Amino acid sequence: MGSNTSMVTEFVLVGFSGLAHLQGLLFSLFLTVYLLTVAGNLLIVVLVSTDAALQSPMYFFLRILSALEIGYTSVTVPLLLRHLLTGQRHIRRSGCALQMFFFLFFGATECCLLAAMAYDRYAAICAPLRYPLLLSRRVCLQLAGAAWACGAAVGLGHTSFIFSLPFCGPNAIPHFFCEIQPVLQLVCGDTSLNELQIILAAALIILCPFGLILSSYGRILATIFRIPSIAGRRKAFSTCSSHLIVVSLFYGTAIFIYIRPKASYDPATDPLLSLSYAVVTPILNPIIYSLRNTDVKAVLKRTILKMGTVEI
Repeated sequence: MGSNTSMVTEFVLVGFSGLAHLQGLLFSLFLTVYLLTVAGNLLIVVLVSTDAALQSPMYFFLRILSALEIGYTSVTVPLLLRHLLTGQRHIRRSGCALQMFFFLFFGATECCLLAAMAYDRYAAICAPLRYPLLLSRRVCLQLAGAAWACGAAVGLGHTSFIFSLPFCGPNAIPHFFCEIQPVLQLVCGDTSLNELQIILAAALIILCPFGLILSSYGRILATIFRIPSIAGRRKAFSTCSSHLIVVSLFYGTAIFIYIRPKASYDPATDPLLSLSYAVVTPILNPIIYSLRNTDVKAVLKRTILKMGTVEI
């Protein structure tokens, strides 16, 4: 590539090209995970949308989360599958910008939505008498709207900011998708101020919701320990611990990836860490948040029985 930024019209996603002998295995693995992710989350969207028993605020947020996960994983995995299948790893600059925007959009929206879901659980367990007021339909819509707006602002802001910078080459991105840190490494000149702005913005959008989640679950756990029934405590603690595992996996890796300077980026390990929130978390969410849920399982069983009756 020359020094003129207009010459950089495409990038090369290095991805897992170093594992040439495992391309077929990786393709099968990622395809299976992707199909299960889409199917599991789509099932939740359909069940919550069509069954009157799943119309509480908790399921309102779960439906949005499942829709987010479908979009989130669809931004990266299909392109990765194409790369593994064909060996074609080029992506146009405009395509790279779009992928970065949608990945940040879905990711930032999920960060905010997970905080809203933690608040919902806090209100349900710690303030059950005020729950209908604290999580009214209007409040739920406002929280969801704020999460979507935040995601759009983060995606548009970061993407337009980074792609307004000059790219002089090389054009090889040491990652399997267009993530901020590896793309920023290809920018010409001193980017220390740009890095600081990105880190501060990431800290705001990641650490603030994470802090709210930890605070909510701290109060939830304090309330759980006051439950007189051992079985009740065990059930509530099991649910909360499962949620915290997924939340910690999502936020922990996001904090490590985004809240640090680009010089610490490791092309050998960072793409593997990104898999945890780009591929693993979306398939865990329907299992942890919904498919282990008694109400969801009851609705699913009832739906299957209805389908069997219709066929007969």
